[in-house]
Amino acid sequence: MRHLVKRNLLMFFRDKAGVFFSLLSVLIVIGLYLLFLGDVMKSNFGGVKGAGTLIDSWLMAGVIAIAPITTGISALSNMVEDRKLKIDKDFFASPIKRSSLAGSYILSCFVISLLLTMITLIFAQLYIVINGGDFLTWSALAKVLAIIILYDFLSVFMLYYFVSFFKSSNAFSAAATIIGTLIGFLTGIYIPIGSLPEAVQWLVKIFPPSHAAMMLRDTMMGPSEQLVFDGAPAAAMEEFRLLMGSVFEIGGFTVQWWHSILYLLIIGLMFFVLTLWKMSKKKG
Repeated sequence: MRHLVKRNLLMFFRDKAGVFFSLLSVLIVIGLYLLFLGDVMKSNFGGVKGAGTLIDSWLMAGVIAIAPITTGISALSNMVEDRKLKIDKDFFASPIKRSSLAGSYILSCFVISLLLTMITLIFAQLYIVINGGDFLTWSALAKVLAIIILYDFLSVFMLYYFVSFFKSSNAFSAAATIIGTLIGFLTGIYIPIGSLPEAVQWLVKIFPPSHAAMMLRDTMMGPSEQLVFDGAPAAAMEEFRLLMGSVFEIGGFTVQWWHSILYLLIIGLMFFVLTLWKMSKKKG
């Protein structure tokens, strides 16, 4: 399986345009923010000290949250291409096990997604610091890395199961484009979650990547939140956190960190089981 993983990695990174377009959603969000979204959101604070860093941290946490999805689905394009060209049938005719082939796609997707998300994290940190913010503390960085690894791992199984239904590269490309467009809305990047209609908020809050985005925001926005709301009533900061999606409230119940982690683990396990079921069904 090691050779298959290496093949998939080489095929992905050899296509420079493919690597660029896998990060296109991230670049679009940053572009929109630089053009007008950032100024609009920062203007609401009226020059309060630390407000710029707070909004920058909010945006960059969301950017990091969409990276595993957009890069992961691009990494699985090799699988669709192999089906289109019937290369997978050549593999099945060899001594290679079906599970080994599937495992190579999953592992290479994980490596690609994790690597590009880490690059996004580095860029996000540099962006915040250049604009007057501070680097994450070591403890905060450790939390962010743990969230990314967990989120990346479960995303791979979700994406693999989804992509396994595609046999046409055209249909796959269209689906990838739609996902890349919607992911920003479903994680509350373009419009703060608290500003969305109640029904849409409910949809966002059950969308697994939104929970990863919530935890990233909570970690990355923490220090600047304390600075901006220093001396303000606790209710004001809580209202802001609900608006911006660094805290979720469902039916009056506040979602805790461990709730989100458990939810992500359950979703990941569910798609892992579905993937195994689909593979055994094909084998049969």
